[in-house]
Amino acid sequence: MNKPLTGRVALVTGAGVGIGRAIALSLAEAGAFVGIHYHRSAAEAAETLQQVKTNGGNGVLAQADLTVEEQAVGVVHRLVEQTGRLDILINNAGSPVASTRIEDCPTELWRQIFDVNMTSAFIVTRTAMPHLRCSGHGSIVNNLSLSVQTGGSGTGPYAAAKGALQVFTRTLARELAPQVRVNAVMPGVIATRHHEQFSTPEKMEDYRRQTPLQRNGTAEEVAAAVRFLVSDEASFITGAVLDINGGRFLR
Repeated sequence: MNKPLTGRVALVTGAGVGIGRAIALSLAEAGAFVGIHYHRSAAEAAETLQQVKTNGGNGVLAQADLTVEEQAVGVVHRLVEQTGRLDILINNAGSPVASTRIEDCPTELWRQIFDVNMTSAFIVTRTAMPHLRCSGHGSIVNNLSLSVQTGGSGTGPYAAAKGALQVFTRTLARELAPQVRVNAVMPGVIATRHHEQFSTPEKMEDYRRQTPLQRNGTAEEVAAAVRFLVSDEASFITGAVLDINGGRFLR
């Protein structure tokens, strides 16, 4: 079987469950050694690593609260110390934290949402930059959100943070070229635990009806897009945002 990422090391943040787990499994299947970051989901992350190894891949667990700078920096440093390199960074970790309208959002909650979704990615990325630059195959993919296009549905601060991450993607694509490519994926409604927490079954059905392909997406479909973007097949793609939404916003 062709394994185009053999010899490369990837760090996937928030890889214990959902889209992050699917990305970790996909990159490992393609031959990458995967750093599986998690915050609280220790059992789920261990299961991700077990699945990676069962499928013939390899990786390591990396626990950290990425909103704490010392821990975020430490995740990158420990992985590089263990492997000697870092080629791929997937900034996947994030959460709406809480449903709130902007006018009702306390300043402290606003800061927390930006720390979880934007500042953590900034710290991890800044720490990873020197290693990615000397990789020869450096690639970053940031995970955005449909809320960037919709403005959120009761999650305005989260939409704003993910919008900042989109601009961050384009800025990095300029600053890190030509050594490192930087892209983003913008998933539509993906059937994961995230929506079990923040969307009702009725809302999920409504999303399905609004989608031209008449279904919601899967984590594996997002992972396939990420795997393409970090591969040499995407060697002339940087600064791009790839919609994965079943045609949701076709006009």
